[in-house]
Amino acid sequence: MTSESPVTPGVLLAGGLARRMGGGDKPMRRIGGRTILARVIARLEPQCDGLILNANGDPARFASFGLPVISDTVENFPGPLAGILAALDWAAANRQSVSWVLSAAADCPFLPRDLVARLHRARAEQNAQLAVAASDGQSHPVIGLWSVALREELRHALVVEDVRKIDRWTARYRLATVTWAAEPLDPFFNANTVDDIVVAERLAELDGG
Repeated sequence: MTSESPVTPGVLLAGGLARRMGGGDKPMRRIGGRTILARVIARLEPQCDGLILNANGDPARFASFGLPVISDTVENFPGPLAGILAALDWAAANRQSVSWVLSAAADCPFLPRDLVARLHRARAEQNAQLAVAASDGQSHPVIGLWSVALREELRHALVVEDVRKIDRWTARYRLATVTWAAEPLDPFFNANTVDDIVVAERLAELDGG
């Protein structure tokens, strides 16, 4: 964790159903002999003040990683916003001194090593309420900084307004978007399909194994 950034725990969002891989947990697929989740943890542990895992179903399947596992607090798999809300609720209950939580997809094995620092810097410089990552002309709103103070507004959006898309919710706030270079590899590459795993194997070699 950098000394310049506020204390920031991270949540790894693993609540997806991985239909394009035939079901199961995408983060448990292996790239270069290591699970995707292990790679994500290795990238974020030095940047965050503790990590938690958002996943639904039996938490025991992630026991070997030694992270607290929290399930959605809104039912019926409403998407990543529910995982973000669960993390904000967890922070409010367990880390009362924390104002910000980082979220990241648990199937992005090459996340930037300066993710937290750059998001916080942009948020502060732009006086933004939220900050998200981008690369190659595309925003990655599942990877961002979220204010614990906005959790009840997020709950209302999910439960009462049935908001599901992250972009629809972030559009209500001052949003800082931080762009990373996509060469030699896109740090926000995520493994959605079996073919993506093959690509990821090649990218892992570019990334140092």
